[in-house]
Amino acid sequence: MIVMRLGRVAKLALLAGTVSTCATNPATGGHMFSLISEGQEIEMGREADASIVAQMGVVEDTALQRYVSDLGLRLARSSERPNLPWTFRVVDDPIINAFALPGGYIYISRGILAHFNSEAELASVLGHEIGHVTARHSVQQLSKQQLGQIGLGVAQIAAPQLGQFLGVAAAGLELLFLKFSRDDENQADRLGLRYMRRGGYDPREMVKVYQMLERVSAASGSRVPDWQSTHPNPVDRQERINAGVAAIPADSVGGLVRRPEYLSRVDGIVFGDDPRQGYFKDARFYHPDLRFQMEFPAGWRTVNTRQLVGATSPQEDAQIVLTAHPGATPDSAANAFFGHQAVDGRPQRLQIHGLAAVEGPFTAQTQSGQVVSGAAAFIAHRGLVYEIVGIATQAAWRTQQGPVTATLRSFAPLSDPAILGVQPDRLDVVRVDRDATLVEFARRYPGPVSVHALAVMNNVDSTATLPRSSLVKRVVGRPLP
Repeated sequence: MIVMRLGRVAKLALLAGTVSTCATNPATGGHMFSLISEGQEIEMGREADASIVAQMGVVEDTALQRYVSDLGLRLARSSERPNLPWTFRVVDDPIINAFALPGGYIYISRGILAHFNSEAELASVLGHEIGHVTARHSVQQLSKQQLGQIGLGVAQIAAPQLGQFLGVAAAGLELLFLKFSRDDENQADRLGLRYMRRGGYDPREMVKVYQMLERVSAASGSRVPDWQSTHPNPVDRQERINAGVAAIPADSVGGLVRRPEYLSRVDGIVFGDDPRQGYFKDARFYHPDLRFQMEFPAGWRTVNTRQLVGATSPQEDAQIVLTAHPGATPDSAANAFFGHQAVDGRPQRLQIHGLAAVEGPFTAQTQSGQVVSGAAAFIAHRGLVYEIVGIATQAAWRTQQGPVTATLRSFAPLSDPAILGVQPDRLDVVRVDRDATLVEFARRYPGPVSVHALAVMNNVDSTATLPRSSLVKRVVGRPLP
């Protein structure tokens, strides 16, 4: 999967007349259609990398980041494009995913790391993403202008006409998604096998990755991208990879697996959503790290990202978005908002739960000419100014004004020690001291996830027997207060 800025893509289109359209694919040696030079490709990836890091964050584990980066660089330097500025990051995202930006920027989520069971499995996915870059799949798709919208797993919370007015990145990065063809995905699989073998890893371990993805896809309510729509079916990929492995001479099959070494690296990694970054309990939102809380209208659809917290009404005619701004005061932030030429409103200073604030109703005109109504509050708390903006269509404002205003004025400092002290669930790797079924293991080592979830993350059947001395992943943690 590849993401990038729309504005950058538009600029590239203007360069079409100055870049050769006939090029050689570095990974395959075949001809390819390209309007984008390698220098432009690298620049696009570098620009988008900053947005990815800001939106998703990176896991604050220097040893884990270095481990993944060192492995990725070793594979990439054995590829057909060793001199790209290869960059590998573990992003702080619980969704099971991996993706690449043009120019050699590759991202692995902590969610997918928690579901790998060997270094060879990690190498296979890194190799797959390296393959997308070396084969210049994104460049080909860009050159053909096959563009589609991406949400990066985050629900869209703003009606387009409202989001355009506020300039709020309601879906996150305002990036575009390039859907690779199934041929591209299958080619990246073949290249991933190539790079695994060059790195000395057992190519048969790639099959286990797609077995795991199939289990995750089949799991009810799993937080995984729709692999069926943007990727070939995991079962089909298993068959193709098995065929690819079968074509390898028998004396060449095998190699590194490094299961214990890998599991020691992910032992203790955060599993699932990190409540330190904020969490909802019904309609109330708590942010332990930033030490604030607020109440959203009951029944509204909510979303929490690193850059905003928001909600949209069931009728999708109103929304509330909270963002934070360093280096501002409530007055300066309010002046910037209400001073916009499209906004008509008169804010006033007040105290909200003992915090200095500026608040006021407003009307505004969207880019499409629609008039909307709303209210905005700017609240100082612990060195940041929190901007809370609620808007609705004029027809809906009469009924939505009360809930929106109540939400703005619900912002308050958080002082409950139990909530301030919440910790995320984490992986815990256990060496079993005797043969045990997975059910027996779960009974002996209780935790917050089901037996089925344990089966998925360990890539075994729910009825499996775990041999004595085997390493098994579980999840440890306490319920949120």
